Amino acid sequence: MSIRIRFLLTVLGLLGLSVSGAPAAAQSYFRDPASLEFAAVPSAPEAVERPDLTVEPKIDPPGSETPVAQPEEIPDMDPWADAFAESARLQVVPVRELPEYEVTLNDQVQYFLDRFTGTHRPIVESWMSRSGRYIEMIRETLRGRGLPTDLAFTVMIESGFNPQAVSRVGAKGLWQFMAKTARGYGLRVDRWVDERLDPEKSTVAAAEYLRDLYAQFGSWPLAQAAYNAGGGSMNRAVRGAGSSDFWVINRTRFLRRETKEFVPAIQAATLIGRNPEQYGFETGESTGPDHERVSVPPSTDLRRLAVEAGVPFETLRALNPVLVRGVTPPGTTWELRVPVGGRDDVVAALARRPSIHVVRPNETVGSIAKQHGIAVSDLLRWNSLQKQGLIRPGDRLRVAGLR
Repeated sequence: MSIRIRFLLTVLGLLGLSVSGAPAAAQSYFRDPASLEFAAVPSAPEAVERPDLTVEPKIDPPGSETPVAQPEEIPDMDPWADAFAESARLQVVPVRELPEYEVTLNDQVQYFLDRFTGTHRPIVESWMSRSGRYIEMIRETLRGRGLPTDLAFTVMIESGFNPQAVSRVGAKGLWQFMAKTARGYGLRVDRWVDERLDPEKSTVAAAEYLRDLYAQFGSWPLAQAAYNAGGGSMNRAVRGAGSSDFWVINRTRFLRRETKEFVPAIQAATLIGRNPEQYGFETGESTGPDHERVSVPPSTDLRRLAVEAGVPFETLRALNPVLVRGVTPPGTTWELRVPVGGRDDVVAALARRPSIHVVRPNETVGSIAKQHGIAVSDLLRWNSLQKQGLIRPGDRLRVAGLR
């Protein structure tokens, strides 16, 4: 196994390979034309004119009946992302605390600090207001993995603490993961479920990713730059600049403007997040759980369940954004989030569902499965049917799994 680990790490190091073959947050929320697009940051005050920033990203509000957009068919696992993540998992070592996050208050960081506390204060106020719901969870996750808690403010620049943020290139969630990288770090991303939109699970994945990037590059500014640009791009930039100091590399042509801006923006956000009162901001209050969990059968349709349980569909949809189609995955039960106080109603609605269906003329296995919100494969399995056509009017079919 040690030979396998060394082989993987050697190959990745020689190729200067990014974790996913593309950055986790490449051209994501940070550079989305519909989002806050940061102006170029000069390496010296007189270098270029600094244009204004644009506005808060336009993202469908929670509860929208339109499922989160899927830009393309989900591809298979990217082998290089898998190799990098697997190499990290194979290294069974105790979690050790990594160095604290240090902020360099230079001209570039000061530029963003001035913008965030000046003309774009309203946008940062909205970020800070949303942060209260997630910041302690993120800090606790980072702390539990030996990472500096200040890394939480990466999220401020990635998504503005909006767990349903979606970029124009398909990066999603608090941490703006691309699908391939997300899968490489244990998140489920397929046609049924997208765990990039789960704040807790995506934070765990991001913590592991940042730990791996720190191990590769040896500093938090370089690790964050690699999070944006990709590990391969950062390796090339380090070699091209002949330096492992981000602020030296930042003055060269070896980084894209987006990445040059990304790290100083995070550092400015970190200064604000450490002491919001000093800069005239308030952190949103931490709220208690807004949901309970109920185990529901495979292929449970949220729209149908909402009607049966008397729960607003928009509420169920907002509480379960990871369900891409508004239907739980086939083949297994699912822990569904329901509003606080709504658990008993959902359990009662599930109990009222008929467990037997009497086949009527012209019905098919497919139409029956759709009627009951279940998968065809489940219906066939529960009734020991080998083919869909082997049913006749009057047949009694089980349409619910064993409870």
